Amino acid sequence: MAQSESMLIGSWRTIAAGTSGLLLTTCFPNTSWTHVAWICLLPLLFAIRGQNGGRAFRLGFVCGLVHFATLLGWLNHTLVVYGHIPAVAGWGIVLLLVSYLALFPGLFAWWSSRVLTMPNWGKWSIPAAWVGLEYVRSTFLSGFPWELLGNSLYPHLGIIQIADWFGVYGISFVIVLVNVALYDVLSSFTRRGGDEVERRFAWISILTAGIVVVHVAAYGQWKIQAIQEIMDDAPSIDVMVVQGNIDQSIKWDPSRQQATVEKYLRLSRPLPPSNPPDLVVWPETAAPFYMGRNLGMTLLLKEGIHQTGSWFLVGSPYIQSEAGKSAYYNSAFLFDPEGMVRGRYDKAHLVPFGEYVPFQRWLPFIGKLVEEVGDFQEGDPGRVLRMNDHPVGVLICYEQIFPYLSRQACRNGAEVLVSMTNDAWYGRTSAPFQHFSMAVFRAVENRRALIRSANTGISGFIDPIGRIVQPTDLFVDAVSRSEIPLMRQETIYATWGDWFAWCCMAYTIGVVASSFWGYRPKKT
Repeated sequence: MAQSESMLIGSWRTIAAGTSGLLLTTCFPNTSWTHVAWICLLPLLFAIRGQNGGRAFRLGFVCGLVHFATLLGWLNHTLVVYGHIPAVAGWGIVLLLVSYLALFPGLFAWWSSRVLTMPNWGKWSIPAAWVGLEYVRSTFLSGFPWELLGNSLYPHLGIIQIADWFGVYGISFVIVLVNVALYDVLSSFTRRGGDEVERRFAWISILTAGIVVVHVAAYGQWKIQAIQEIMDDAPSIDVMVVQGNIDQSIKWDPSRQQATVEKYLRLSRPLPPSNPPDLVVWPETAAPFYMGRNLGMTLLLKEGIHQTGSWFLVGSPYIQSEAGKSAYYNSAFLFDPEGMVRGRYDKAHLVPFGEYVPFQRWLPFIGKLVEEVGDFQEGDPGRVLRMNDHPVGVLICYEQIFPYLSRQACRNGAEVLVSMTNDAWYGRTSAPFQHFSMAVFRAVENRRALIRSANTGISGFIDPIGRIVQPTDLFVDAVSRSEIPLMRQETIYATWGDWFAWCCMAYTIGVVASSFWGYRPKKT
């Protein structure tokens, strides 16, 4: 009977942990139940209550497995359709990545199970630990900061304005803080043997969280007005983004190259012709040939740009040959209205197993998972291109999810950010929507407008407040045009970077050390 009861209790704890995993995923696109973020961790926190570290870790790992498997299921589509991997093998690769990512919620649960029984001050280390683990996930090895918890609130402009101080990590901290405060209140009334002191601490916890949220919202409203005034007085440029909607299966077919370039040039012609935009932006590798190496296609592109009379930013691969060796780059070329190249940005943060194979020296049997993508070399992070006297920061595809790249571009003087991507790999999954949502934070963190051009969508604009302007639909030929403010001020986040995440890690480590030094958790 006792064993049956123990199994039943274990089952509900596992289900609760898995429920938190599902709730976490529903916070993000396509579901976008963003308000669920404020309660998404409650089932996990109740599941680990009273559990030892090992059991808590396993419950957190279950939460992570469910969350990342449902969040990143779109990876299997890319592996099967474009990597030509059997579906079962594709899911096996996804499971390996998901299992690695699930370690972070596991560690979070392990620590939280210990801290939940500490005095109130110790519980601050729970949101701090979450932020620290997000930072490690974002930077360890190649890093994978895909949809951090704070990213889920991208539509809530009043909350996300603190990103210009704390980055997305500040929003993650506030969300977890509220989850813990709600847990404290609910737990104090449901725990057997709870006393008045515990309830008083619970109300202090919820009051503290409420004060933090009110201050965050007040700062957001004030900052929105302040940035709007700066935007109104700032110089601007007229920008057009072009979405060619080229099917990935034919993108690199040599017989389709000319048709692809002609289609993009046709979509780039302004209406009326007498009113050309200042800048036209094409997506990543929109020109599907090696710029300068294929002379016929390069000349066709330059002539088309000259006829349009605008500056152009065009994505194209590039080969640089020196001393008999060739280096391949995923690049963006800036053309002036005469069709002359005025600058080139080479992608600095490459996609593992897509654009290069990590640890190839030790893993020679592993190849790239996606065809038609070369072994690219890294460029210089944060390099800006100059359109007349206006520096432009470029992010190519995957680079958009890494805050340090846009931050470095802004510190190098970029007055506007441009994200060029090809999300055709993702098909009609949730990935294009997830990818687009993270771009909002690059705009807010640096107080720069962000121009986004995607081959099959989503293209559009994001202003320095984080408002999304003229987003396009997926898999349609589309053109969007908007006046974009050019901003120059430098934010605290752009200057100091991830200082808040480092503080969270230092605080957590300090609490961990003190807990093992002398504190012993109460048994419940």
